[in-house]
Amino acid sequence: MTRIDPQPGIMDIALYQGGTSHVAGIENVVKLSSNENPLGPSEKAIEAYRRAAFDLNRYPSSDHRALRQAIGKVHGLDPERVICGAGSDEIIAFLCQAYAGPGREVIHTVHGFGMYRISALAAGATPIEVLEQERVTDVDAILAAVTDRTCLVFMANPNNPTGTMIAASEVARLADGLPDQALLVLDGAYAEYVEGYDGGASLVEARTNVVMTRTFSKLYGLGGLRVGWGYGPTEVIEVLNRVRGPFNVTQPALAAAEAAVLDEDYASHCRVENARWRTWMADALAEIGVPSDVSLGNFILARFADKAEAEACDAYLQSQGLIVRRVAGYNLPSALRITVGDESACRRVVHAVRQFKGGARA
Repeated sequence: MTRIDPQPGIMDIALYQGGTSHVAGIENVVKLSSNENPLGPSEKAIEAYRRAAFDLNRYPSSDHRALRQAIGKVHGLDPERVICGAGSDEIIAFLCQAYAGPGREVIHTVHGFGMYRISALAAGATPIEVLEQERVTDVDAILAAVTDRTCLVFMANPNNPTGTMIAASEVARLADGLPDQALLVLDGAYAEYVEGYDGGASLVEARTNVVMTRTFSKLYGLGGLRVGWGYGPTEVIEVLNRVRGPFNVTQPALAAAEAAVLDEDYASHCRVENARWRTWMADALAEIGVPSDVSLGNFILARFADKAEAEACDAYLQSQGLIVRRVAGYNLPSALRITVGDESACRRVVHAVRQFKGGARA
C-alpha cells in the first residue's frame, strides 16, 4: 500500500509553543509571556479598525500600497521595496520558501527566535545552530559556520529572548563577511524599543545582501491582527512578492497598521513607558538576587541558579496569577522571560519573586 509522506524535514519540526494565557483555577491573570504592549494599540488604530468593519465584504488591497507608503513616510524608506505580511513570521517564511530548500543551510543562533528553525525545516533546508557569547550574538561564530551551502542567516537585533543587542558595526562586519549566495536577515521585531535605531535600514540601503523584517505586534500593540513587513533590495522584494498570496493581510489589519505607524506620538509614549518600567523591574529583581542582561526589548530575561529554581519560581508566579515564559526551548532552562507590563504588573512581579526568594531585602 502506498504511503503518503510529507516532504523531508516536516516531521522534524517541533510545534511552536506560544506564551501561556491561562492558569487552571485562577481568574484575572496577568499575562507577561508574549511580549505584548500592556498599553494596547493607539486610539487612532482602534478607530481605523472600527471604520474598516463597514467594508468587510470587500477584498483587501492586494498591493498594500497605503500601508507601504505610510511605512516609507515614517521610516524614510522606499515604499516600493516594502513587503507586508501576516506578521513578520510570514516574511521569514517567504524568505525560506524563496531562498532555502534541500541541500541548503539556514544559520541562526542558539538562543534565536524559534520560527527560524521551523521555517527552514518547512522549506526542506538544514538549520544550523550557532553558539552565542554570554547570550550575545557572536559574529565570528556565525562566520565560522558559513559554508557554500549557506543561503540565509537570521539574526534578531535586539534578540529574543535575551534582549541583548550588538553594534551596527558588528552587523555590518557580518554582512560583509558572507559569501555571495547568502542573505543576512535582520529581524527587527523589537527595533522600535531602541531610541534612534533604524532596525538595520541603513545596512539594507548600503548593501545588496541584507533584508530587514519588522512587526506591528510589539510596540504598536497589534499582535491580534498579525501585520508585519520587510524591507530589502528590489530584486529580493520582487522574488518574495511572487510567493506572497495576493490577499495575505486583511483590510482591517492594513487600516489599523497604517494608523498605528502614523501615530508617532503614541509610539514614543509607549517606548518611554517601556524603558522606565523595564529598568525599574530589572534593577529591583537584581537587588533580590535575580540578575538579567541589559535588555533593549520589552522584556527581561531573569536568570536563576538552575532549571529547578526557575521552574519553581514560575510555578509560584502562576499561583499568584502572573504568567511569564519558560525558555528552556530556547536553550535557557535556568531563566524566565518576563514581559514588561504596566506599573502594577511590574510591581506585582517583583513582590512575588521577593516572596519566592524568601524575603530578600526590599
